[in-house]
Amino acid sequence: MLPQSALRPDALDQQATPPSPDLMRSIYFTMARIRRFEERAVELFMAQELPGFLHSYLGQEAVAAGACACLNDDDYITSTHRGHGHVIAKGLRLDRMMAELFARTAGYCKGKGGSMHIADFSRGILGANGIVAGGIPIATGAALSARMRRSGQIVLCFFGDGASNQGAFFEAANMAAVWDLPIVYVCENNLYAVSTHQSRHQKIADISMRALGLGFPGVSVDGNDPIAVYQAVKPAVDRARAGQGPTLVECKTYRWLGHYVGDPCLYRPKEEAAAWKAADPVPRYGRFLEERGLMSPADFERICAEVHQEVEAAVEFARRSPSPRPEDALEDMEA
Repeated sequence: MLPQSALRPDALDQQATPPSPDLMRSIYFTMARIRRFEERAVELFMAQELPGFLHSYLGQEAVAAGACACLNDDDYITSTHRGHGHVIAKGLRLDRMMAELFARTAGYCKGKGGSMHIADFSRGILGANGIVAGGIPIATGAALSARMRRSGQIVLCFFGDGASNQGAFFEAANMAAVWDLPIVYVCENNLYAVSTHQSRHQKIADISMRALGLGFPGVSVDGNDPIAVYQAVKPAVDRARAGQGPTLVECKTYRWLGHYVGDPCLYRPKEEAAAWKAADPVPRYGRFLEERGLMSPADFERICAEVHQEVEAAVEFARRSPSPRPEDALEDMEA
C-alpha cells in the first residue's frame, strides 16, 4: 500500500523545520544525480561491463537525498549493499564511484570494494556493507567515538526492513539508547527482505514502533517524499547533536528492481510494482517544486543535461582507468 503523500501545497506550512528554497532545489539535483547514475549502472551491468553483483537504488532516491541534506560535511554515515544513493548524497564523486563499480584502481577503494563496499573516510562515509545489518554496530561505535571525543559529529545509519530483525540492530540500538549516543537510525523499508514481504516476517506495520521498546523516539514517513524525510531526520539530527540520544526514522519506499539486477521478481505482484512506479519520487518532487515556483521547465532541462554529461564522463573515466595488478591484492592490508 502506498503511503499518504505529504507533497501538498500547504505541506511545508504545517511542518516545524522546512528546508530553505536553495536546499529544496539542491535535494532535487541530488535525486537526479542518483537516478541517472543508477540507470547507467544498470545498463552497464546488463551489458556485462561491470563485474560482481549490482543492487539498484532506483525508486529510493528521496530517502538518501532528504536524509543526507540534514548532515554536516564531517558527520558520518554507514550504508548497505544498496548504497550508491547514500554515498552520492553524502558527496562522493561519480567518476571515482563508477571506477569502483568497474573494479578499476581509480575507484574509491582501488577497485577492491566494488558496488557493495564503497567507502571514503575523508567524507565521513564509513562503508557500504554486504552483510545485512552489518553497518549498524559500526555506526553505533562511530557515535560512541564522537561522544567520547566531544566532536559534535553525529551518525546517520542506513539499513533495510530485513535488517531491523537482526540481533545486531537491537543490541546496538539499545546501547545507543542507554548511553544517549548521537545517532539516527534510518530504516529504508522497501517492503521486501530479498524476496520476503514485510508482512511475512513482522507482525507490526510500522518498524518505527521498535524504538518504543528501546526508549527513544521513532517515526514513520513517506520515503518517496524528500521533504517528509528531511523534516523527520532534521529534528532527529538536531536532537542527537544536542546530546539527547538516538531516533529511529522509518522511510516507507520501494525498490523498482529486484533484490539484485537480473532478479525476475516472481514474488512481487506486477500491480504493486506499477503503482509504486507511478508514484516516481523524482518527477513527483519536480512537480512540487514547479507548483511552488521554485524551479521552471528550463531548470529541469538544464539539470537533466548536466547530470547526463556528468554520468557519461564518469563512465569514460572508469573505462580509461587501469585494472589492479595481481600484486595489488597484498597492498592496503593490516596484519
